[in-house]
Amino acid sequence: MFKVGIITSSDKGSKGKREDLSGKVIKEIVEHKGYIISKYIVLPDDEDELAREMIKMSDDLKLDLILTTGGTGFSKRDVTPEATRKIITKLTPGISEAIRYHSLSITKRAMLSRAISGIRKETLIVNLPGSPKAVRESLDYIIDVLDHGLQILKNKTNECAR
Repeated sequence: MFKVGIITSSDKGSKGKREDLSGKVIKEIVEHKGYIISKYIVLPDDEDELAREMIKMSDDLKLDLILTTGGTGFSKRDVTPEATRKIITKLTPGISEAIRYHSLSITKRAMLSRAISGIRKETLIVNLPGSPKAVRESLDYIIDVLDHGLQILKNKTNECAR
């Protein structure tokens, strides 16, 4: 089973002023898939702090997948993509493009997402939207393909042909 880290980027959530519903949705979906939640944390919208946590989850905890929620919009405090870009070594643009493509069929506001995804060492990192509804729609759409990508990344399979 794959080990997962969940990072919610939220100033209010990190201070206990808002319940983290989006992180809970991620937890529900990945546990249903049979993944193990190794770490779940709510952090403020701080680029350096987010980057440090992603590095810790990847390099120290050796997690297979990090899913972030929040911090992908136009607000000055939205810095999750910048933190992610800072620490990844390979971009995986197809994942973020697929999420936006799917989300555009639901709302035109999906075009405002700045979310990215990428690989650091043997860890896949995917930025998800901040709302619980958008998290569910996005993760439900990509989770089965992520499973295949993780199997390839972790050398559990090398077959991409159908």
